[in-house]
Amino acid sequence: MKRGWITWDRTELPREAFETRLASARKHLGERDLPLLVVYTDIWKSNQGRHFSNYMPYWNRALLLIPREESPVLLCALSPRVYPWIKSVTVLNDIRPSPNPAQGLLEICSEKGWEKIGVLGLGQVPYDLHQQMRAGAVEAVDVSLPAEPDEWELSMYRHAAALARTGLEEELAVGVGVLDHEFTGRLERRFRRAGAEDLVVLLTNGQTAPRPAAGETLGEDFSVSLALEYRGHWVKVARSASTRDPVPVRLHVENLSGPYPYEPSDRLETQSILAVRFESQTERVRRFHGDTYWSGSEGLKLL
Repeated sequence: MKRGWITWDRTELPREAFETRLASARKHLGERDLPLLVVYTDIWKSNQGRHFSNYMPYWNRALLLIPREESPVLLCALSPRVYPWIKSVTVLNDIRPSPNPAQGLLEICSEKGWEKIGVLGLGQVPYDLHQQMRAGAVEAVDVSLPAEPDEWELSMYRHAAALARTGLEEELAVGVGVLDHEFTGRLERRFRRAGAEDLVVLLTNGQTAPRPAAGETLGEDFSVSLALEYRGHWVKVARSASTRDPVPVRLHVENLSGPYPYEPSDRLETQSILAVRFESQTERVRRFHGDTYWSGSEGLKLL
């Protein structure tokens, strides 16, 4: 199930974290003399909405509105029956039914007399919503905010990475000779019980790139590529059961802390959470290794 059970542990991620992030966004709005910041969110483009409010949708889309001088508002296309749950796991109290969130945004701007607003990553807003905003009487301008994760963010990523790393290595040690479907089931049970909202498991016996389980028995050189979501924070870990020393032949990098959880990158970007995976080959057997890193001012560090 996509994003199984979503909850909010305030001892793990306190309300202070969101208050600090919202204050930073409002400061930026003040510097640009904008009354409102609009953040688009859906099931895949969820990092930014989650960062400011802890809102992580099961499906559908929404607009998170961050006024410069008022409390945030969620224009939500989900049914009102889930609003009590949303309030219980986010900092949001004002949630408004909005089958057409762009229209709802324009109506609020009209009520408030806002003629110019900021949109976080305007060029990445879905085409239909973008067109509706352009057709309205409000000028929408693109806003970029500093991408550097704060200490709360880093702590959550570290926990998710440690969870994925430890669990995968323990299961890998007893995986040879096991059917790939059964191995995937073991990982699902372990990580879902540990609080993972989502999990993607890809495997290979060395003849292909990692892929979904296909009914094969795992051999001594099998590899696993694991993507795990914990409290909305995605990490990726890859390991091989092989005891042979890896000789890297190919490198692949993804940015996990941008608007989307997975964003291919051709460089080790600074101030980002990165998934770095490399492929090695011995006697035409492909093996895969990788982990999640923090690329900061002091270079690349394992989370």
